[in-house]
Amino acid sequence: MAEESRSSVIAAIAGNVAIAVSKLGAAAITGSAAMLSEAIHSLVDTGNGGLMLYGMHRSKLPPDEAHPFGHGHELYFWSVIVGVLIFGLGGGMSIVSGWRHVVDPADLGEPKWSYIVLAASAFFEGVSWFFGWKAFRAERRGRGVVETVIVSKDPTTFAVLLEDSAALAGILLAFVGVWVSTSLGIEWADGAASILIGVLLCGVAGVMVNESRKLIVGEGVEPRTLRAIRGIVAGDSSIVHVGELLTMYLGPDEVLLVVEVRFRSGDTIDVRGAVTRVKKAIQDKYPRIRRIFFDSASLEGSEG
Repeated sequence: MAEESRSSVIAAIAGNVAIAVSKLGAAAITGSAAMLSEAIHSLVDTGNGGLMLYGMHRSKLPPDEAHPFGHGHELYFWSVIVGVLIFGLGGGMSIVSGWRHVVDPADLGEPKWSYIVLAASAFFEGVSWFFGWKAFRAERRGRGVVETVIVSKDPTTFAVLLEDSAALAGILLAFVGVWVSTSLGIEWADGAASILIGVLLCGVAGVMVNESRKLIVGEGVEPRTLRAIRGIVAGDSSIVHVGELLTMYLGPDEVLLVVEVRFRSGDTIDVRGAVTRVKKAIQDKYPRIRRIFFDSASLEGSEG
């Protein structure tokens, strides 16, 4: 799963470098605001891909004295930074540039260069989207697209897909803007397309920031997973009561679980054995739950 996410990010970076250069060339030749917005979008995506790779690398660093639970939240932090950059640099600059061209439209001249670049960009973005979709599909597990974005704990799986989907939609908007401006003579349409591209990017950024925010502040597992875990714990013969179950994602593939239980009274109860059995049963079904702790007060209360 992690390797698929990494491959999708690398593919996105490679595609965006080539696309950004070609779009900047077309924007310089034609003066198109939509093409300039698309070039800005690709440049921002290139930098974002680098930040995502950096975040993936940092999140894999081992625990140390200052970070006893590891560095998994680094990935969530850099995902927020990526979202902010998409919103400010990608969306904001596209809207500003588009508004300027709506107020003061420019003559786009011969649009063929824009069409050639847009066609090439659509191809490269499509390839990148394919890799992003492969990583995202592995995370779906029978869920819908929107549900997967909401419940996914690995921002890279949906960030690349969202960026590439927005890029493909942006290419379509840029094409429409250039065509309407040059073929129908509605010169402000190019600027309007740039504004729409900016709004689209701001929407994508909002989704990324919100989902990463929830993970940074300590999001836990889904309610149905908690119910299943409670059933596993309650099913052990040595446990008579299950209290709170507290979970938190330490990273995309690591969950912390705190279990509050009361053990059955009696000298023959093997608390250590019961704890070992419950841990194994939970981790066999949910391997992401790597750290399991039992509430000490509950254990003390079981000794009487």
